[in-house]
Amino acid sequence: MSEGARKFTVAVIPGDGIGPEVIAEAKKTVEAAASIENASFEWVEYPFGASHYLKTGEILPGSALNEIGQASAMLLGAIGDPSVKPGILERGILLTLRFVFDQYVNLRPALSLPNVPIPVPVEGKIDSVVVRENTEDIYMGLGGVTRDGKLNIWLELERGGYTLGGGLDINLSSGTPFAAQVGLNTQSGVERITRFACETARKRGEDRVTIVTKSNAAPALYGFFEDIAKETISSEYPGMKSDAVNVDAICYHLVRKPDAYGVLLCPNLFGDIVSDLQAGLAGGMGSAAGGNIGDGLSMFEPVHGSAPDIAGTGRANPIAAILCGAMMMRHLKLEKSADAIESAVHRYLASSPQETRPFEFSGGASCSEVGDAVAAEI
Repeated sequence: MSEGARKFTVAVIPGDGIGPEVIAEAKKTVEAAASIENASFEWVEYPFGASHYLKTGEILPGSALNEIGQASAMLLGAIGDPSVKPGILERGILLTLRFVFDQYVNLRPALSLPNVPIPVPVEGKIDSVVVRENTEDIYMGLGGVTRDGKLNIWLELERGGYTLGGGLDINLSSGTPFAAQVGLNTQSGVERITRFACETARKRGEDRVTIVTKSNAAPALYGFFEDIAKETISSEYPGMKSDAVNVDAICYHLVRKPDAYGVLLCPNLFGDIVSDLQAGLAGGMGSAAGGNIGDGLSMFEPVHGSAPDIAGTGRANPIAAILCGAMMMRHLKLEKSADAIESAVHRYLASSPQETRPFEFSGGASCSEVGDAVAAEI
C-alpha cells in the first residue's frame, strides 16, 4: 500500500434472507470506489442471525460486541426470519447494537432516482431525509404484560449519557389483563438529535427543520420533545427555522406533496413510520439506505427487511445496500468515494436498458449483475 493510504476495518453482519446477497454488492462497490482516495477496506464478518441462533442458541455475545466496537464502521444486511419468533433477533441484534454503541441518530434519506417509478405525482423531485432519534422513546424496551391486572417490574438500563433505575407498579381494580410500555425522552437526548438535524439541514443548504411529533395527544412525551427541539434550534442555530407538525398530518401532506419537505426531525417511533412512508414514495424499500450514527461505532443498513421469499433467487435489489456503502464512506470522510458511488448509481439507472435494471424496478438483472454494473460505472 502506498504512503498516505488509509485502511479501514469494517465489521459485517450479512444477516438473514437476502442480507448476504445485497451486502456482497455493497462491498464490491465500496472496493471499486476506495482507490479514488487511496483507501482500502478489511471486512470482518460475523455469523449472527437466524441460522446461527437456531444452531447454537446464541444471539450476539458480549465478546463479539467488544470486537465489533474496535472497527471503523459496520455494515448490517438484514435481520429476521419466519423460523424465529419476531422480536428475538431484532431486539437481540439490531437494537442491541444501536443501544450498546449509543447510535443516537437513525439517518434515512429519501431521494428520487432516474427511471424509478413513484406512486404519486411529483412536480419536482423527492429529496428529503428523516433524522430519527434512535435510542429513546417507546423503543427502549421498558414495560410488561400481565394477565391478572397487576404489574410490578423493575426498570433498569444504561444509555450513553445516563443510567435509568426505578419501578413500575400498576394495579387495575377489575383484574383486567393489560400491557404497559414506558417511553422516555430526555433533554440531552432531544438536544443532540436536534443539533444533528440542524447540521444536516446546513449541509443540504437549507434553513428549516420540520419537527414531527404528536404533542396534542401525548403532551408529556412528545410535547416535551417538541419544546426542547424548538428551544435548541432557537438558542443554538440563529437563522434556522422550525415547524412542528403532528405525525398524522405529515403523513397526509407527504402523500399529497412528497417533494415539499427537507429535514424531518422525529422521535424514535414516528421516525420509523415516516421514513418507511418516504421510502415507498421515493420508489421502494430497495433504494432506501439507512445509517445508525453515534460518536463511536456507526452502523449502516438498508431499510428493507430480509425478504426470505426471494432469498437465493437473484431477484434482490442491492441499490439500498450500495447506497449504504456510500453513506458509510461519507461518514469515514471519504467524500469523493461516496460521491462516486452515488453518481454511479444515478448513471446506471439513467442510462441502462430496462432489462438490465433490478427486478424491483421492472428489469431482469440479478443482484450480482446490478452490483457489477454500478461498479463498472465507478
